[in-house]
Amino acid sequence: MKIIENKTFPVERALYAEKDVILKNCRFEGEEDGESALKEAHNVTLQGCYMDLRYPLWHDTDVLIEESTMTDKCRAALWYTHGITVKKSVLGGIKALRECSDISISDTKVVSPEFGWKSRGIRAESSSFEGEYPFLLASDICFKNITLKGKYSFQYAENVLIEDSYLDTKDAFWHAKNVTVKNSVIKGEYLSWYSDGLTLDHCKIIGTQPLCYCKNLKLIDCETELCDFSFEYSDVAATVKGGIVSVKNPKSGFITADKIGEIILTDDSVYECSCKITERNGK
Repeated sequence: MKIIENKTFPVERALYAEKDVILKNCRFEGEEDGESALKEAHNVTLQGCYMDLRYPLWHDTDVLIEESTMTDKCRAALWYTHGITVKKSVLGGIKALRECSDISISDTKVVSPEFGWKSRGIRAESSSFEGEYPFLLASDICFKNITLKGKYSFQYAENVLIEDSYLDTKDAFWHAKNVTVKNSVIKGEYLSWYSDGLTLDHCKIIGTQPLCYCKNLKLIDCETELCDFSFEYSDVAATVKGGIVSVKNPKSGFITADKIGEIILTDDSVYECSCKITERNGK
């Protein structure tokens, strides 16, 4: 392995197609405003590096990023890259990860409005994410102990497992398939409309009008807060600890809770409601 230390790379394609290299305490910045510094590279390690230029890691394989920083100017940093490990780093810049695969992220802070689009095989632990449309059309995701602050998260995502996490995100999991969330808090409006195969296991759900138009929806001993007009036109099997503000026109299955503030079954429902709705006190 070639080792490069304490160098600055300001020009375009400064290390194009490099192989088997360790970069230590290097900086990618400068008035030349170079881009694509490590395009088409293979087996690259960045340790303690600072990246302030666009498109640094495109079409790469086997990339390790440790204790490094990508600024908000380092836009579209990792695209079409396979075999990525990120540890103890900061990833900034819009579109930081797209159409990549085999990705591992730990102890890392991500601030990127369109992070993880169309990427496959994403594992993350003990990390935070902030963005507007994170993980759009992503698949094969496994997260543990993460925090997420965003808006339209995991839209059209498939094969997702999230555990011990806190998600503060509007419109999460719309059109998502085969998603399981365990022991987590999900806060936001209009949770998971049009999803298929969503399981929420011992989760807390906070926010208005959740879980509508869902197929194969399952809640296992979850809690809810401020959840009104829930489950409209959904096929659902739900056990809820505590109360639900209101349930409206669920399509089929069952909903069991300690208390339901209001059950709304309207004459203008477009589906016949065959869902069994019960309170544990016998109502």
